[in-house]
Amino acid sequence: MFNKLIGNNHIKETLRRMLATDRVPHSLLFAGVEGIGKKQFALELAKSFVCQNPKNFEACDICAACKRADKFTFPKPDDKDAHKEVIFSEHADIGLVIPYNKNILIDAVRNLEKEANFRPFEAKARFLLIDEAEKLNTAKDNAANALLKTLEEPPPTSYIFLITSRPDALLPTILSRCQTLRFAPIAPTEIENYLLETKKFSPDDAAILARLSRGSIGHALSMDLSRFPAQRDVMSKVLESLLIKQNRTTLLRTAEEMNDAKNKDSYNASLEILETLIHDIWKLTLGNSEENIVNADIKNNLKKLAENADSKRLASWLTEIETMRENFNVNLNKKIATDALFMQMANGF
Repeated sequence: MFNKLIGNNHIKETLRRMLATDRVPHSLLFAGVEGIGKKQFALELAKSFVCQNPKNFEACDICAACKRADKFTFPKPDDKDAHKEVIFSEHADIGLVIPYNKNILIDAVRNLEKEANFRPFEAKARFLLIDEAEKLNTAKDNAANALLKTLEEPPPTSYIFLITSRPDALLPTILSRCQTLRFAPIAPTEIENYLLETKKFSPDDAAILARLSRGSIGHALSMDLSRFPAQRDVMSKVLESLLIKQNRTTLLRTAEEMNDAKNKDSYNASLEILETLIHDIWKLTLGNSEENIVNADIKNNLKKLAENADSKRLASWLTEIETMRENFNVNLNKKIATDALFMQMANGF
């Protein structure tokens, strides 16, 4: 049932209309930020077809087919051969293609094409999902091109759903063959309520995770609050060095610490915290209400930084950080990139 999913009520209503009118496209693109629940929506739509006792065209979540539909056993990350095939759930008509390292293998796409031409084993249709579809290789004779014919002329009993956080990275020819569902970030209040309902978070922790989530329930659930204060303190010192002390030595030392082997797993989190701090300072320079900032508990420190900040430069910093993130997709050296980022941010001071 779609009601169990968080946020994006407009998508729920769109899918319900498609089901009620029997007009679900055979090629659908689920697009939105990471961790927003796109794959869960795609699986829920598939379950509506395989369900043995649908209610108002939606899955009942009770029958044996529903219980098997979204249970997957995934291969080990280093098992390349296993990533060359569609990974089926415990239901034989719902399969998933996932990337191996940073690419979806062409063998996996060819296997998907083959599976799409088989008639359903149990249900009235087969559903083949491609997760992180932006990782379809776009070189000549690659996975992306191999998919085009199947998307253009899918078998009548097969549906192909692409799931991506970066639709701009897909070939235009793929985009033109899919109807796109665009997911919006989830409201912080909805995320906070969900976290409280799980009974795994205190009200204070749920509130701060919701503010830091950037509209992504997956991001909220993956954050390590025990490390957050120390990480934020380090990133605050970066901004202090940029806006007040103009200390490039501190910037380079911080870049080195961020890329130390012991901090490898926290690098992305530190970068995201830096972005939230810049966003908050930017809002303060524009005169936004203090209630709208994420890091409200350190608003006095942020006000001091905002007094020395320029909104245009802050906006350019955010652009530079996002550009660096995109460049990581082509194996950019993080240490060199972080040094360059901080020096670029320091320019003009």
